Amino acid sequence: MRQVFILLTMVASLSMSAQTPTSTQLKSWTADNGNGTFTNPLFYDEFSDPDIIRVGDDYYLAGTTMHTVPGLVILHSKDLVNWENVSYCFDRFDFEDDAFSLKNQQEVYGQGIWAPCIRYANDQFYVFSNVNGKGLQCYTSKKIEGPWKHHNMKGRIYDLGVHFDDDGKIYAIHGYGEVKCTELNPDMSGPIEGTERVIIPEGNGVGEGHHMYKIDGMYYLISTDYKPNGRTLCSRSNSIWGPYETRVISADETYGYHAARLTQVQGRIVPNGTTFELGPLDVNATACTNAHQGGIVSTPDGQWWALMMQDFHSIGRTVCLMPMTWKDGWPMIGFEGNFGRAPRTWFKPDTQMGQYPAGASVPEMRAPYDRNENFDGKKLGRVWQWNHNPEDKMWGLKGGKLRLNTMPAEQLMWARNTLTQRVIGPNSIVTVELDVRGLKDGDVAGLGNINVPCMWLGIEKGAIDETTGQKSNYRLRLYEQRTNTYLTDQPIDLPNGKIWLQCSGEFDKDKISYLYKTEGMSHFEYLGEMPLSYQLITFQGSRHALFAYNTKGKNGGYAEFDNFTCQETKADRSNNIPYGKTFRMVNLATNRPAEATAHGVLYDTNYNNTSEQTQFRIIDEGHGMVKLQCVDGRYVMVSGEGLAGDVRFTHKAEEAEVFLWQDYLDGDFMLYSLRNHRYIGKSPTTGSPYSMELPGPDPARKNGSVLHWEDINEVKATFKK
Repeated sequence: MRQVFILLTMVASLSMSAQTPTSTQLKSWTADNGNGTFTNPLFYDEFSDPDIIRVGDDYYLAGTTMHTVPGLVILHSKDLVNWENVSYCFDRFDFEDDAFSLKNQQEVYGQGIWAPCIRYANDQFYVFSNVNGKGLQCYTSKKIEGPWKHHNMKGRIYDLGVHFDDDGKIYAIHGYGEVKCTELNPDMSGPIEGTERVIIPEGNGVGEGHHMYKIDGMYYLISTDYKPNGRTLCSRSNSIWGPYETRVISADETYGYHAARLTQVQGRIVPNGTTFELGPLDVNATACTNAHQGGIVSTPDGQWWALMMQDFHSIGRTVCLMPMTWKDGWPMIGFEGNFGRAPRTWFKPDTQMGQYPAGASVPEMRAPYDRNENFDGKKLGRVWQWNHNPEDKMWGLKGGKLRLNTMPAEQLMWARNTLTQRVIGPNSIVTVELDVRGLKDGDVAGLGNINVPCMWLGIEKGAIDETTGQKSNYRLRLYEQRTNTYLTDQPIDLPNGKIWLQCSGEFDKDKISYLYKTEGMSHFEYLGEMPLSYQLITFQGSRHALFAYNTKGKNGGYAEFDNFTCQETKADRSNNIPYGKTFRMVNLATNRPAEATAHGVLYDTNYNNTSEQTQFRIIDEGHGMVKLQCVDGRYVMVSGEGLAGDVRFTHKAEEAEVFLWQDYLDGDFMLYSLRNHRYIGKSPTTGSPYSMELPGPDPARKNGSVLHWEDINEVKATFKK
């Protein structure tokens, strides 16, 4: 019997490790809470189609990059929580087609290279992936940092899992619904003709995004399905050729995020003059946004984890780290009593309740990228990617600035040599300095958002006022493709040619604002706010873009960018848990505070009630674990099975329930029981008291499991006003 992931047994005398890192003020999002726990998502920026391997004590994660280059990103970690970018498989697409370089009105938006599979065998790394219209590709290297050798294997195999079997044969598993297995040539020259066989026939509810593993002699295939919504499945067999039996191992885990609006548009990258509709918003919908497609991995001590992607609105798809438990030979997401769901906050791998083994080194808390860039180096920072292949002779790092020479383009989405980086949530502000003295008539340069619809703030040289017909030397324009309008269109005086452009995003709320400042201005001036959406045209989330192009159909001058900064206003979560405070707990489903009733159950009361029975404090148990105490001295306990009415009170601290605090930012939280792996909550419709039986949040966070804490002193001060 394989080792179960971790057996959680609560004891009164929990020893705390001296090696547990303390929380530090973070400038960039990392899942590491600094107390032996982590909070999903691993990254608050896009990282889709994750595939994971472990080689010794090192973990490697590969992800989709679509049409952007460098392509096929690889991250490295020592603890599955803190990651760094160590490699891309290629610097540019080496196909001659104009579409990969945005030439002659051709593009590969939403195509390119996607759904990689990373493996280590024969003393080297392999990354398999598909390129639209080019077939199966493989990149090999002796070192994860590269250099990588490209093998064009062709054939129609995509969204695949690859397995190197014990007998030396290599198998690719692929297909949607009807799952196929094809043997590959060991020299990576292509599939072996005549070996393709159906191993799971249509009708078994199996989808795509396959990840194949052989564990204790059994073949396990992890797949995802999106009909009618996203689910993760496992199929197992004692032969790679089947037959397979299949189970769902995760479903409905949205972590309280609903499906985003989808851009409604016909065709692909449409010309200027087209307006867009944003689809309806259903906050109760799961759709395919829940945690799905991804790989699984074991730690050296036998713990098992899944790394699944999830849609985070206009941010795009990112990665969540989910603990697994083996049950009757099946790798289930989560824990006994709540299989299929996983806590948003949990103890880091290789720890027991946040404790590092004696003598173990504590991994450094870190984000995968440095997003700030002063362009002083000889190379761009690893966070940057070009929108399609760049024209290398038309850009450069000169004098500590990024210079972009302008080339003809009708609009931003056709502008070549556009440099991008993924937006990061939940909130962030980027600022860049733009020098426009090198622009020529018809040149446009600025800070944009590559999405569909796109938008940008910038300067146009020699533009004509659409109302007066007068020509301006420089014109400040804020363009929104959704409505095909300039929200700002005005002449601007730039004596020294410099302007500072700023973009402020609230990405969980799908909105973005643009601001600007010139020399002599004491603050940034707000110009307008725009809605964001997710869309399947570029198949990416929002991307900040530094761009320059010419609207007159010719090469023009150049723009220079400097001092790009990214301020993440919610990266520091060290004060999100209300240690040392007295607070109320308001249920998001009812907007009513919880009350420790004299009758002995936890119920709710009217919003204006600030009595002693509505006031609680945290008893810190370390490593994110807490007990709750009402200020009248009673502790929250759970009796019986956790059914409605089982949430009661005791005067004995040792009888109090121990919860793992689940941080949702902005004062929202959940309380996760370490005893039955469920959440405290109250039905908004039945009238029942609080229970400890909720499996997790619904997409709208209105099923009674998500709470909001309010400092009682601030509440009383508000009521006095």
